[in-house]
Amino acid sequence: MSAETHLIVLSTTKYGENSLVLHSLSREFGRKGFLVRVGKKAGTALFLPLNILEGKVNEKSPGSLQTLGKIAMPLSLNGIRGNIYKNTMTLFMSEVLYRTLKEGAVEEGLYDWCEKAIVTLDSMERDFSNFHVRFLLDLATALGFSPSYSDLAPFARGSLTELERFTDAKTLAQAMLVPLSGEGRSALCECLLSYLEYHTEARINIRSLKILQELYR
Repeated sequence: MSAETHLIVLSTTKYGENSLVLHSLSREFGRKGFLVRVGKKAGTALFLPLNILEGKVNEKSPGSLQTLGKIAMPLSLNGIRGNIYKNTMTLFMSEVLYRTLKEGAVEEGLYDWCEKAIVTLDSMERDFSNFHVRFLLDLATALGFSPSYSDLAPFARGSLTELERFTDAKTLAQAMLVPLSGEGRSALCECLLSYLEYHTEARINIRSLKILQELYR
């Protein structure tokens, strides 16, 4: 038997010469790894971080990993792939999801929220420099937490002023216009990651945050 599903790419791990493990987020399976067969000359564009894919899951796959076949990419995300800043944000956002979400855990509504966030970032033409910060704040809400200013303040260290401005922004449009330096964005990201670590009891060591720091220096 096979079932069609939509997936968001979080990460990939090479598996032998002609396969990889696709770590993904989907409605039906939550965060889950699938075995994918790829040709020796196959490109990696299909499996870039936060790509939205559709495929068929073999529910009777041999071994511990289910296989995924007939993979297609219904959305090209040209607005992201043609922009170095957005591309780097997707590295960060996908790594956060990969390290925050537990394998096999299904959070109701999380996939749809995440897909909407990706499509929104893809469509934005300007004023998106704060998007990854807002993504963290909204992720905490999507996971069932209540990240108000008072909840986040103990994790903010020396960034209380920036945190207050950002949490006062009620809409995405308002959050994108909050004046933040590159250092300010990184400080808020570290604050929100610490908050997520505390509430999920997971070690969230995000290597791609340093890349964003360099990009927005």
